[in-house]
Amino acid sequence: MKSAAWLMVLVLAVSLQTTVLAAEGENGEDVNPDNDVPFSVLERTTPSQDGATWELSIELDQAAKDNGTTVVITTQICLNSGVCDPPVNHDATTDDAGVYTMELTPPEDHSYVNWRIKATYADDSTENFPDGNWYKTWSSCYYDDGSYGGKHADGDGCNVPMAEETEGALPAFGIGLVLVAVAGAITVGIFQRQ
Repeated sequence: MKSAAWLMVLVLAVSLQTTVLAAEGENGEDVNPDNDVPFSVLERTTPSQDGATWELSIELDQAAKDNGTTVVITTQICLNSGVCDPPVNHDATTDDAGVYTMELTPPEDHSYVNWRIKATYADDSTENFPDGNWYKTWSSCYYDDGSYGGKHADGDGCNVPMAEETEGALPAFGIGLVLVAVAGAITVGIFQRQ
């Protein structure tokens, strides 16, 4: 009789875990708000990238603006090793139009950025979106069940360009200086021969 009870507990635990995983979406697929939230996402960097700015910007719906609703944006970064940092509440910048914006820089070898919104209504009651879970933005290289995925996955690891490499300003500036110096030297050489 005891083994049947343990078997039932095990089956129930596995089915609950499967339900939770299904609610989070598949690995590599971002989890976004549905239409039943008091805000809309104006901008969200996707995929997130190691060392590059990740930005989230949301706007409250008109009803939420009218009733004095405020929000707090919370994020949590998880690494490819399976470790997740503690959640962080952000002091998002806001404007009179009800737009909240925040940014962060994910560390090297991160797997995804979890985020959620806590709304505080005029009567001081609160509500979390999503309730008891997270929205998710996957990184450009994430570890998934023995292999790597994402646009910067490279066989058995990640080949994520450094944030400075994606900008391209410094190398172009340096090449420009070299070209100006060479052109100047040629010009001086031409005038000295005459």
